[in-house]
Amino acid sequence: MFNNKIDVRGYNTEDAIYEIDKFLDDSFIANLNEVTIVHGKGTGVLRKNISDFLRKHKLVKSFSFGKFNEGGDGATVVKLK
Repeated sequence: MFNNKIDVRGYNTEDAIYEIDKFLDDSFIANLNEVTIVHGKGTGVLRKNISDFLRKHKLVKSFSFGKFNEGGDGATVVKLK
């Protein structure tokens, strides 16, 4: 079974984006409709850069911060096309 969550806390932006891109491709191939990216809260720089990346990604239908029980704004829930 394919894991629908990736944790990139502590990654620099370049490495996080690389891992997320691969994860989104694999998730699409695995026919998942929704995945979660855990990036943590920190300074918000990683969260912002991930959001900017997701806005332009060809497989992303929509995304939003997680609900309280999903990690709040320390996680992003992504709906795939």
